[in-house]
Parts: sequence; structure tokens; C-alpha cells
Amino acid sequence: MAVPARRTSKAKKNKRRTHYKLTAPTVKFDEATGDYSRSHRVSLKGYYKGRKITKAAKAK
Repeated sequence: MAVPARRTSKAKKNKRRTHYKLTAPTVKFDEATGDYSRSHRVSLKGYYKGRKITKAAKAK
């Protein structure tokens, strides 16, 4: 029976997994603000699902 001569390091073990891939974030067009924003997040202008939720953050 084959026995490894040395222990496999964590760095080498973790590089074996090739099914981890980067995915592009989902972006939608918000008709209330006219901007593109990420899904399920409050926009920079304070809108969520077309309704005003919070006050807009002021840029310095």
C-alpha cells in the first residue's frame, strides 16, 4: 500500500480545489434613481425597491 513520504502542506492541499471561481456581481437598473445598483442592497441615494429608505449620504 502506498504511503506518502512527507505530509502535504496546507498550501499545497488548498490549491487542489479548482471549483472555486469568481462570479460577477448581479447588477440591476433602478428606475427610481436612474442608476445601476447591486441587487438586494440600498442604493447610494437611499432607495430600496423604488422607495426612499434613508437619507442620502453627502459626499465630502
